[in-house]
Amino acid sequence: MDAVAELLIRKAERGDLPAIIGLFADDEIGGHGDTTDAEAFEDYVAAFEKIEASSLQTLFVAVLGDEIVGTFQTALHTTLSGRGSSSLIVEAVQTRGDMRGRGIGERMMRHAIAEARERGASKVRLTSNGVRTDAHRFYERIGFTRSHVGFLMPLK
Repeated sequence: MDAVAELLIRKAERGDLPAIIGLFADDEIGGHGDTTDAEAFEDYVAAFEKIEASSLQTLFVAVLGDEIVGTFQTALHTTLSGRGSSSLIVEAVQTRGDMRGRGIGERMMRHAIAEARERGASKVRLTSNGVRTDAHRFYERIGFTRSHVGFLMPLK
């Protein structure tokens, strides 16, 4: 049996934070300034608590055996355009570097798509760093299409 068949995707718990932070800190492409330094931990705890308190956001982890091998976050967004349609936004998708190419990312995205359907969303949206060409090919392979141009204005 394929080990990924044993993959569990579940809602993240506070005790998962060190592993989740480690996934982001190991990401050389992201450039988000994530770090495993103890001084930064409370920033992550504060963010986790905001996510946890929201009925519109969920942070997930992908667990294989007793190890967290991936994470992603979803947020339900409703707008007046499209006759009040809702989108499920997927952010912070990360698979542990040594586990890429094993189907973990696809399972996480299939989970997000199922959540979107359950919550009545009319579409799933995500953005990806422009230099992540492997990720772009992955998203297109599983059914996403390039449709919009994104803009970003850092405020800090």
